[in-house]
Amino acid sequence: MNSGSISGTREPGTGNALPTALSPSLPDSPLPVPRRKVRIALVAGEASGDGLGAGLIRALRERFPDAEFAGIGGDAMRNAGCETWFDASELALMGLAEILRHLPRLLKLRKEFRQRVLDWQPDVFIGIDAPDFNLGVEKWLKQRGLRTVHYVSPSVWAWREKRAEKIGASADLVLCLFPMEPPIYARHGIDARFVGHPMADEIPLHSDRPQARAALDIPAQVPLLAVLPGSRLGEVSRLGPPFFAAVWQLCEDKRDLHIVVPAANAKCKAMIVEQMRAAALPSARVHLLDGHARDAMIAADVVMLASGTATLETMLVKRPMVVGYRVAELTYRIVSALGLIKVNRFALPNVLAGKDLAPELIQHDCSPENLAAAVTQWFEHPDCVAGLQDDYLRLHEQLRQDASARAADAVAGLLLDRRESGTGNRESKARLP
Repeated sequence: MNSGSISGTREPGTGNALPTALSPSLPDSPLPVPRRKVRIALVAGEASGDGLGAGLIRALRERFPDAEFAGIGGDAMRNAGCETWFDASELALMGLAEILRHLPRLLKLRKEFRQRVLDWQPDVFIGIDAPDFNLGVEKWLKQRGLRTVHYVSPSVWAWREKRAEKIGASADLVLCLFPMEPPIYARHGIDARFVGHPMADEIPLHSDRPQARAALDIPAQVPLLAVLPGSRLGEVSRLGPPFFAAVWQLCEDKRDLHIVVPAANAKCKAMIVEQMRAAALPSARVHLLDGHARDAMIAADVVMLASGTATLETMLVKRPMVVGYRVAELTYRIVSALGLIKVNRFALPNVLAGKDLAPELIQHDCSPENLAAAVTQWFEHPDCVAGLQDDYLRLHEQLRQDASARAADAVAGLLLDRRESGTGNRESKARLP
């Protein structure tokens, strides 16, 4: 204890002056440093990120019972105990035109939000997916001394691997949902951890088709095709016409075939209704749903769907699928000409397996004739469907890692490592339990 301006006697063998009146009551060990609760800031920009954030908050709460959580999120994160300064819906914009229209508001929100985070001085900032917003915020905060984590890697395995360096400049730690992602970051010297996929934890290893059909009021014995042309209007506008033209062919060839179509939202549903009307589908055999995509997948014998996360969900419920992928023609030409795509497979089950488990019909190959032929193959060859199950189960078990717990462990390790390494300011070290 430094004498400062207080006079007193000196303890033998030391250069420290002890106040005479106080010396008998001094403790043998140093006084404890006052601690405050761990603070964790998070951002989720859409429903899937909100669910990931809620699971992570609950897992972190087990490790830091008194922790405070704040940031941007939705109902799931609020219910898990996060104070939301802004709602996740304010970031959930789709398409260039919509983003440009809201750009001034988004820039103002980002400026206000990142300053509020900096003023709050959390022990760590966690950006969940939404890379267009989160990576910029993470980089700004990291440059000002805060620890940052990015949860859900962008698809660096598919195109522009060099993006990994940009992500590393923004995040001290990247939490990956897929096992092929950390090695890519390692090539660029970036700390990335495979934590597994929460959807694999959530979905049982074996799904109940009869129960799903009963819940959707679909006859138990009819052959059933689930059709999912996308969850965004742009996807539905590009994939709906060839998908429903293929469905018309299939219904003509297979007179007992039923179709189930889950619409992601009201706008998508309105577009789907018009597309099905234009395709002259037999309405008596079509079941149009508000949501319930997973129930539709489980109930189906075969799934025809847009490339994306839904292909992973279809794999986890163990259904054969046909995957369609179309982008704007100009975009496709530019990407192809510049050689930005580095993989031969797009559908997640195929990427994870390293082989073709599902037909992929891309751009011009995504025609009604090709789609109908690929679906017919699954219906006519049940032995091929049975042959998928071992691969599906193996991949499901590989991704089933208790993702929220592993992600929380990685974040906790980052916090404890900061304390033990002595980095950061004195206050940040005192925050940790």
